[in-house]
Amino acid sequence: MAEVAALVHSKSLNAGEDKVRGLLRNDPKNAPLIFVLGTILRGQERFDEALDAFMESEQLEPGFPETHSQISYLFYRTDDGDDALAEARTALSIDPANAEGYRYLGLALYAKRHYDAALNAFEKSLAREPENADAYFDIGITEHDKGELRQAAVAYRHALRLRPEFWQAHSNLGVTLHDQGKLDESLAEYRIAIQLKPDEPSVRNNLGNTLCDKEDFDNAIAEFKTLYHDNPDWDGGHNCLARAYMAKRDYPAAILELQVAIAANPAGAVEHRVLGQALLLIGKDQEAAEALRKAVELKPESALAHHYLGTALVNLQKFGEAEAEFREALKLEPSAQNHYALAACLMALNRYEEALGELEIAARLDPKENLYRARMQEAARMITATK
Repeated sequence: MAEVAALVHSKSLNAGEDKVRGLLRNDPKNAPLIFVLGTILRGQERFDEALDAFMESEQLEPGFPETHSQISYLFYRTDDGDDALAEARTALSIDPANAEGYRYLGLALYAKRHYDAALNAFEKSLAREPENADAYFDIGITEHDKGELRQAAVAYRHALRLRPEFWQAHSNLGVTLHDQGKLDESLAEYRIAIQLKPDEPSVRNNLGNTLCDKEDFDNAIAEFKTLYHDNPDWDGGHNCLARAYMAKRDYPAAILELQVAIAANPAGAVEHRVLGQALLLIGKDQEAAEALRKAVELKPESALAHHYLGTALVNLQKFGEAEAEFREALKLEPSAQNHYALAACLMALNRYEEALGELEIAARLDPKENLYRARMQEAARMITATK
């Protein structure tokens, strides 16, 4: 057992598993050995197998609180909040002073969105084990989900003070700093996380997203290219990479990325809308109209989707349908741009007096835009010419 413990401690999990399974062949009902096997399988993220091992260990030795704690954690990882809560409470009923039990109780409560109760459980865990970086990490995720970003950042920094190599805490702190608008600090945390865990795709994905939000599009594109080269099956970030390509006016590349994003998330209304905009920019009006119709279907309250669908329909000379879309856009967002778009459509339909009325509203809303006054003069001349 000492040799097995040394292998687990050294992270040699495969060797540890082989050793434990060898021992279990001679002693298949050894509850502590089965518990160790469960610990190894959990470390390998083979959660279903780990749960089976811990459940078997618990049946053989039901009074061991750590087994119930581990089962609670695995239920938490599989989104089974009720069973996670029950197992954590069982662990604490056996050993009310168990710091790990309170931590897993907190995670079960967090999974059920009982955030204040979860935080209370984490504090009880820390009262019994004050130097536990994982408990501070758990406080961080809970505070973040509560929207308490400052407290989340404080918790993650406590975790990192105790365990500087905790890459998940660096990554989550990066997310929190991003959400606070501290983009440079966020980037620094992601880069540390990548140094610590270079094969973790989520960190590079977050780094690319933050670079996009910082409008550092060249570096964002470089990061996403590295991400997809190293992780061909990773399906996140394509919408952000498309945004970077759109900013660089590389519309064909943006279209390819948006198509990948839509394949991964067919219900993505924003992706359909931006795809339609990109197709408009390269003159593919029919394809643009199809993408934008889907965007409107998925999110009928999007003024932008109605506006761009109207634009595509104007280009296709379907003015009646375009008018309906522009009017819907105006209902949702009575902006100068939407009044102007409707006016331009009405001009194409030779309805100059209505167009003039829309242009006057647009000019009042945005008096600095000379185009609106120029088109007002054009509409006035057309009214005079047709009388």
